[in-house]
Amino acid sequence: MLTSKLPPPERRSRFRQELASGKLLRFPGAFSPLVAMMIEQHRFEGVYISGAALSADLGLPDIGLTTLSEVASRSEAITRMINLPTIVDLDTGFGEPANVARAVTTIERAGLCGCHIEDQLFPKRCGHLDGKQLVSTDEMVRKIKAAADAKSDSNFLMIARTDARGVENLDAAIERAQRYVDAGAEMIFPEALADESEFAKFRAAIDVPLLANMTEFGKSQLLSTDQLSSLGYNVVIYPVTTLRLAMHAIETGLQDLASAGTQQGSVNSMQTRQELYQLLNYESYAEIDRKLFNFKL
Repeated sequence: MLTSKLPPPERRSRFRQELASGKLLRFPGAFSPLVAMMIEQHRFEGVYISGAALSADLGLPDIGLTTLSEVASRSEAITRMINLPTIVDLDTGFGEPANVARAVTTIERAGLCGCHIEDQLFPKRCGHLDGKQLVSTDEMVRKIKAAADAKSDSNFLMIARTDARGVENLDAAIERAQRYVDAGAEMIFPEALADESEFAKFRAAIDVPLLANMTEFGKSQLLSTDQLSSLGYNVVIYPVTTLRLAMHAIETGLQDLASAGTQQGSVNSMQTRQELYQLLNYESYAEIDRKLFNFKL
């Protein structure tokens, strides 16, 4: 009720323990607190906050236009309502190494369990689009070192994403990842790997935990959780899945409303009032004031 009962330090500690277990942890994307609450209701292991989904929800393309304050505010709103660990996409870190350090400090204080930064040049773009450009390996190393030094909780997870597979080649991506680990990255996010063999080759070359991105309509083969577990991956994200599901349902419902002049034909496809109130734990607010919940559905 109101907020999560699990303090961020304890949540981070539990997340570290789950990572060490070797089990694949599933992190669907949430673009709002309500979506995150439903992810928790369905017993996933964590929540991911996608830069692409957040910017889209603001009506913006995924080219790095969101600000640190916008990302931090939405992230804090999401993570405070759940007990699950939450990790967030910080794009290129909002600037140079000093900006990256400030971003990590801000996100850590917002209650997140981890974040990732990527090695693209601004304006960045979705990792599954062509035309990306990379910063030098040395520049990314400086950003990672700044991020690692900035965090105050040792359990806050610093993740480095490399987009080198789509810009250069797989071997270059692995070489960059190794440098990033040496600089202080505790998990590597190899973006836009093509297929199972590339995921396997990356796993064989990198010793730290790995994150797999199973985004739809992209360059990566959509692997199952069984496949990713067998490959030895530690976290899988589904960054824009919930947004795509929601937007398709909204589009279909609005088309029906526009053509029929009533939403009656779509009612059976809707979340009911009772289901929404149960998800919001509406009744528990009566513990604060009995007048808040004194009706029957």
